[in-house]
Amino acid sequence: MRLPPAILANTEEVLREILRFSAPADTTLSRYFKDHPRLGGRERGAIAEGVYAVLRNKSFFTDFAGSGNGMRRLAILGLAEAVGADSLGGLSEEEVEFLARIKEIDRTLMPAQKRSNLPDWLYEKFVAQYGEEETVTLAEALNQPAPLDLRVNSIKATRDDVMNELAQAPIAAEPMPFAPLGLRVHKKPSLQNLPLFKSGAIEVQDEGSQVLSQIVGAKRGEMVVDFCAGAGGKTLALGALMRNTGRLYAFDVSEKRLAKLKPRLARSGLSNVHPVQIAHERDVKIKRLAGKVDRVLVDAPCSGLGTLRRNPDVKWRQKPEAVTEMHDKQIAILDGAARLLKGGGRLVYATCSLLDEENDRVVEQFLAAHDDFELVPMSKVLAEQKIDLEMGDYLKLLPHKHQTDGFFAAVMERKKMVKPVAPAAADEADAEEE
Repeated sequence: MRLPPAILANTEEVLREILRFSAPADTTLSRYFKDHPRLGGRERGAIAEGVYAVLRNKSFFTDFAGSGNGMRRLAILGLAEAVGADSLGGLSEEEVEFLARIKEIDRTLMPAQKRSNLPDWLYEKFVAQYGEEETVTLAEALNQPAPLDLRVNSIKATRDDVMNELAQAPIAAEPMPFAPLGLRVHKKPSLQNLPLFKSGAIEVQDEGSQVLSQIVGAKRGEMVVDFCAGAGGKTLALGALMRNTGRLYAFDVSEKRLAKLKPRLARSGLSNVHPVQIAHERDVKIKRLAGKVDRVLVDAPCSGLGTLRRNPDVKWRQKPEAVTEMHDKQIAILDGAARLLKGGGRLVYATCSLLDEENDRVVEQFLAAHDDFELVPMSKVLAEQKIDLEMGDYLKLLPHKHQTDGFFAAVMERKKMVKPVAPAAADEADAEEE
């Protein structure tokens, strides 16, 4: 079935706004759909997918869109990529010929940088870190739409129960290879009205994010802090892993982000989660817990370059100088969070970035300045959690290797302080040795 010709005009209109890069693409799209309530679900889906196709292929598409009516041509290319040229209505004969010419181009013959559809600065950083061949493979994976991943809330259901109930919908899903409570859904059905979603038995969460929650190793009865909780995806996963016992603090500086956690928390059935808004990483609310916490997750603010499958606009909005500034912020947050841990407690530093300067280098700098912490090899942590992943010191999940978003994580443990032996006891020990 062909899309109405007006959809092309809608896509062109919203693209013009999004390509200014003054706000995240999903925010601009949400506002546009709210302002155009007559658009149906199919039309909204086509416009969104068309926009994201343009953002993924911007370098390639822009070269061929030309000037003059370039924005309309970009919209045509995006929609053709997303829903197929045959689904487009209202094209002129010249535009049909234009699409046919583009289709004939063999993209594999183009220069590697052009094929990557990455800005120059990011392409150069990736090549320096991964080499050109792997950068092309990585970029190709980042330019594919992400699958729909679900986490089963173990407080309310088992993975098998959820799979069976989804099958009745009918929605096909399969277990994930790494996340023990994860399901990957085929296609992208609407979930909001499913009883499973309304009851809190499932949450949308990338497999990489689920693995991250798992390696924190949160146990029953512990005191745990999610230091940069955001809208609480990992918080909810941690609360379920703790079997709704102990105390789990969800810290964040943003009241708006924590507000998004509340309805999810209500659905989840968890009562061990305590959302707390903080002013900064040295807030007095944090100081009160200093030295008392078993585990802290720092899912640090970062460039977000590991999420380009979901947020392709990030590569065009992000700037290299912002990445440099982020490094200092990450160090400050990690330093503040470290104060919470008791001896033997674990600190997990994580980002959804693919750049060493936000990942390895932050951890190395932190450990150099904190001799009371030591790195726990990720291979050991994954073995503890029975997760079948080959890793060295760090967790490095990559879309072209693991079919997840790009994630980094390191686990550090605070050394247990050895109490000095009292002088009298020391004399007695010496006497016994003699």
